[in-house]
Amino acid sequence: MKKWIFSTNNDWTGLIVRLTVGLVLFPHGAQKVFGWFGGPGFVNEMAFFTETLHLPWLIGFLVIVVEFLGAISLIAGFASRVWSVAVIALFIGIIFMEHIDHGFFMNWFGNQQGEGYEYHLLVIGLALAILAGGSGKYSVDGRISRQSWS
Repeated sequence: MKKWIFSTNNDWTGLIVRLTVGLVLFPHGAQKVFGWFGGPGFVNEMAFFTETLHLPWLIGFLVIVVEFLGAISLIAGFASRVWSVAVIALFIGIIFMEHIDHGFFMNWFGNQQGEGYEYHLLVIGLALAILAGGSGKYSVDGRISRQSWS
């Protein structure tokens, strides 16, 4: 199991894909944890998840962890396959909780009640690519795998 989690192709694709997902997710996580980028911060975000969305506190907490620690781990290339599974689960949940009723397309022209799920499918696709190929070049996973079984 350890070998599968940390093994990676030493390629540019893994690097590019994990940086893309990590750098896109990080601001969302930082909004939820620290209130950066105009976000609510941890306490207010947890209140939103539990009081407005009526999610169990653990689910709300896990959403924040995946978006913040998952993003940082993907940027570093640490346990990228594990974090990719978490991102896929998170984004499937987001689609079905918030976006499925609004159709496929984003609300580019402001004529829908909400946003569609096309962006979420892109993130899922990128996470699947990380799951298939690993972290790529310049990753903690690559360093771990070279030290562990080379």
